[in-house]
Amino acid sequence: MTTAPTPVPTPAATENGGGAGVLTATTPAPRKRVAGLRRFGGSWLATVPLLLFFLVAFGLPAVAIVSGAFTASSDAESGAGAFTTLNLTDSVQGAYWTALLSSLKLSALTALLGTLIGLPIAQAVVTSRFRALREAVLTASGVLANFGGLPLAFAFVATLGNAGEITKLFNLTDHGWTLYSFTGLTIVYLYFLVPLMVLTITPALDGLRVQWREAAQNNRATALQYWRHVALPILLPSLLGGFVLLFGSAFAAYATAAAMVGATVPLISRSIADALSGNVLVGQGNLALALSLDMILVAVLVMAVYLPLQRRSAKWLS
Repeated sequence: MTTAPTPVPTPAATENGGGAGVLTATTPAPRKRVAGLRRFGGSWLATVPLLLFFLVAFGLPAVAIVSGAFTASSDAESGAGAFTTLNLTDSVQGAYWTALLSSLKLSALTALLGTLIGLPIAQAVVTSRFRALREAVLTASGVLANFGGLPLAFAFVATLGNAGEITKLFNLTDHGWTLYSFTGLTIVYLYFLVPLMVLTITPALDGLRVQWREAAQNNRATALQYWRHVALPILLPSLLGGFVLLFGSAFAAYATAAAMVGATVPLISRSIADALSGNVLVGQGNLALALSLDMILVAVLVMAVYLPLQRRSAKWLS
């Protein structure tokens, strides 16, 4: 005859006077909670270096920009260092307002063209049967999307400038072509915005399921109907997100435009450089901070549109 094993009292139950407790499957729950808290604390500790970097690299400059934008310049005849809104008022008037509008126009146009050109290129890469072609295009896009500044300006001046090789070969100057204009700057910006769009939209195109196209074909839908009623509505958040990303990249670009067109095309980034260096008026450093604050506000609006679109796109294509 066998007898049932005697329940082993738990220490907690004995100390609390609650009688003999029995070890059950629920006993290790506190240990799980402790382990979860440890993992949570470890994950937060892992983000401390990133948070410190963000605070130093972005937080302190942002505070300095906001503070300087609302402070009278030290070179002012009166009220130096006092609180003022004159800098912000001047930043949206006259030549500075023209430069801001020109930057917005250039950024919106190049972002739209980059989206329209980059989408079919990315689609051709995704549907290609040659894996080597896909890898080559994506690798080249990654390189070209980060190619800018003085090297890019020099490359275009050497090819499409007034004495450039292509300009002389096709006599483009006789037809009114000039690289140092709004149109020329648009073409230069597309050189790195189109590859950026290819990199941005390719994962979304990969997320389009083959079953959706097959279902459309089974219902006798044409390729145009499939793209109009199925693919484009699903890709719309990604397309808008890519447009916003391209807009922000073009809006913040400075070195290429400064080296190539100078003051020929008014841009807000160029106006900030002129105000800091005193090319127009001396002692306009705080006005440059106000112009920078205008750019930050535009960037915040851009990110406010971009992030929800990215989350919505990821929800559909995941």
